[in-house]
Amino acid sequence: MDPIDDVRIVPANEASWADVERIFDSGDAQRCRCQRFKVTEWIWRDSTLDERLDAQEAQTGCGTPGPTSGLVAYVAGEPAGWAAVEPRTAFPKLRTSRIPWKGRDEDKDDPDVWAVTCLVVRKGFRGRGLTYPLARATIPFARERGARALEAYPMLTRPGKTVTWGELHVGARQVFEDAGFTQVTHPSPRRFVMRADLTR
Repeated sequence: MDPIDDVRIVPANEASWADVERIFDSGDAQRCRCQRFKVTEWIWRDSTLDERLDAQEAQTGCGTPGPTSGLVAYVAGEPAGWAAVEPRTAFPKLRTSRIPWKGRDEDKDDPDVWAVTCLVVRKGFRGRGLTYPLARATIPFARERGARALEAYPMLTRPGKTVTWGELHVGARQVFEDAGFTQVTHPSPRRFVMRADLTR
């Protein structure tokens, strides 16, 4: 496929809900609706798809001023990608996950640390590098809203190894490296905590 060009990235509340729904068009993204780290219980057992849809619509605040839960990428005017980025405290399941905290002493309730928890690319636009500009766009988005640091929890992809979308929703390590994030910890063979200092 051709590389992505003509990309425009906006806060989700500047997009329409219909455009967000077009991005979440298939597979795990369609079922999860970026609620994996939002719910405190096991997502599939303790919530319905309708509940997750309603939650995502409320969180994005599409078409309204005020807070929003992420970024929407357009390619040549077509809704094509999504990045979930909010204060880390907006993701209660991160608080109880092992990956973010192993090997470090961090204030879990620091409201000035934000997190990128999910990158979604719509079918038909995948494999063309759209996650790179999306990850880069998370930094000014968080900084402009008062964040002093931005974290991500990506995984390492290896040539020749199959990675399903369901695993890679957290993003690939090289995508965040390219955006200027640096490694904080390496809590599992394939997972990393990476961070961008937004005070510089």
